[in-house]
Amino acid sequence: MDNVLLKEWDGPFGLPPFGDFTDADFAPALEVALAEDLAEVEAVANNSEPPTFANTIEGLMATGAALDRVAGVFFNIAGSDSNPRREELMREFSPKLAAHSSAIYGNEKLFARINAVWEARDSLDLNDEQRRVLMLTHRNFVRAGAALQGNAAERMKAVKQRLAELGTAFTQNLLADERDWFMELSEDDLDGLPGFAVDAARAAGKERGTTGPVVTLSRSLITPFLQFSPRRDLRERAYKAWVARGANGGETDNRDIAAEILALREERAKLLGYPDFASYKLETEMAGNPDKVRELLMAVWEPAKARAEADGRVLEEMMRDDGINGALEPWDWRYYAEKRRKAEHDLDEAALKPYLSLDQMIAAAFDCANRLFGLEFRALDVPLYHADARAWEVTRGGAHVAVFIGDYFARGSKRSGAWCSAMRSQAKFPQEQRPIVVNVCNFAKGDPALLSYDDARTLFHEFGHALHQMLSDVTYDMISGTSVARDFVELPSQLYEHWLEVPEVLRRFATHVETGEAMPQEMLDKVLKAANFDQGFQTVEYVASALVDLAFHEGAAPGDPMAKQAEVLEALSMPHAIGMRHATPHFAHVFAGDGYSSGYYSYMWSEVMDADAFAAFEEAGGAFDPEMAAKLEEHILSAGGSDEAEALYLAFRGKMPGVEALLKGRGLAA
Repeated sequence: MDNVLLKEWDGPFGLPPFGDFTDADFAPALEVALAEDLAEVEAVANNSEPPTFANTIEGLMATGAALDRVAGVFFNIAGSDSNPRREELMREFSPKLAAHSSAIYGNEKLFARINAVWEARDSLDLNDEQRRVLMLTHRNFVRAGAALQGNAAERMKAVKQRLAELGTAFTQNLLADERDWFMELSEDDLDGLPGFAVDAARAAGKERGTTGPVVTLSRSLITPFLQFSPRRDLRERAYKAWVARGANGGETDNRDIAAEILALREERAKLLGYPDFASYKLETEMAGNPDKVRELLMAVWEPAKARAEADGRVLEEMMRDDGINGALEPWDWRYYAEKRRKAEHDLDEAALKPYLSLDQMIAAAFDCANRLFGLEFRALDVPLYHADARAWEVTRGGAHVAVFIGDYFARGSKRSGAWCSAMRSQAKFPQEQRPIVVNVCNFAKGDPALLSYDDARTLFHEFGHALHQMLSDVTYDMISGTSVARDFVELPSQLYEHWLEVPEVLRRFATHVETGEAMPQEMLDKVLKAANFDQGFQTVEYVASALVDLAFHEGAAPGDPMAKQAEVLEALSMPHAIGMRHATPHFAHVFAGDGYSSGYYSYMWSEVMDADAFAAFEEAGGAFDPEMAAKLEEHILSAGGSDEAEALYLAFRGKMPGVEALLKGRGLAA
């Protein structure tokens, strides 16, 4: 059929032909790609030759090229620039893709061939990477239910298909709540807000089609409003709308969806012989089991809660000084914390932001990558999926490495948060392909766009993921880039955040957007000194979410997730004035798909390593030590999932760290 999505993309760098297809092309392209992939898989399964690594494992690796292209483009666009038709297609595609996956993993002939190669592995002449791919392929099939028979096999298919439908519904409900709510502000309501927040509110109002400024549920807009608005009533209204996402009743309510997802995950785990979903999920992670996860989280919880409670008492006294009685509330914390930060560190976010323009922070992230890994970035003038997206060719020594796409601004069609994805991953089999990597953020749009320090950290974080994709140097797509254990995948991203705090980086790139002058040394010192300000709050809101996630998946699935959430928080003595970072109805990490289910702790597990890994640079020749950079690339960034995560880290560092480095890094050490 004459569908551009199904053709080999022969444009610049093999980029998708944006502008040459419409939403109407996706469904027919997917149908053809699914059928083509299934036929290719059947050919592998029905091969009359005895099973070998080449004709079975590599044969399977070579299937699905068209499906990878179509799905890679569609899901990237649907997440970052949705519309009613794309949302409808998401609902159609998710169960179809789940059924397609079940058909492959449930192919008895195919699994028999894979199993035969697995059982003969010790007699095969395979290199280390091939052994790894064989093990992962066999393990993936077993964990997907390939060894199940009869009713159990059929039920597994139904469970996975329903989970795909529910994950899509959860995501779309959340997007609808975020898109539909906004709070109009009068000119008087802007009093106390710094210029950048006013500009962002006006830009958001223009995007929403109103005549004046608005506050939306975009984190980059609502957080500054909660920090700076002296209007306690408006802060309360905005905060309550923010935490009510997915729990507003009606068609977009996610609470029953969350309960059904948890029940189905438990059933899925038990079909495979596991006592609960957490045991199933964590078996292949670095942590290994729920006990190890809880041990880490609780080691951090107590010192973090103690710090947060002490901070809360200070903030409550500040509130009393303003003549407000009663308890410090969640919509008060950020406002008084910002006042305290300004008083104690003399650090004013409004004065800081002009030194953190988006363009300069992009340039800083690129320059660090150049100094560490020799990468160079050249802006590209190519068609992309949205006018806000920008692209660069990444080269090293004149050779093409990747295409990097940055999509930085919040909009109603984009789901919240920040993420890194790949429209195409690096691989050498069945032919050489270089990656197309995308960073998506939700920064407030402005002219020029100014970032908070947290925004700048987010930019560096996502670019760390991008480097993991771009510098990947493996043969097989299935172990390329970020295809690693979930509690290891955040190491490169969280490690890269440290370079934002290197004084020489800030001195060079934190320049005033109007005058071009470097950030004054006094302000730079204050920024670095305040790096751990309010860390009790930030750690408590995160760890609470991670512990609720773990409790959801350990033991019997709760019939009422909201009651379970309340039970966990009560047992922890959660401070009243701090909310979970992600409450259940909008906990997309956990309920939009299986990615971070039982795994939200992963950020902290990786942080134990990232604090230690950056210390390795500091112990050597400094942040840009060339030998450490080469070791980081060789053993972690280029290695993908070619070995167990712990083995990769040991090759880089020589030892595994303890939680002490994390506590020290967060300023929570005794």
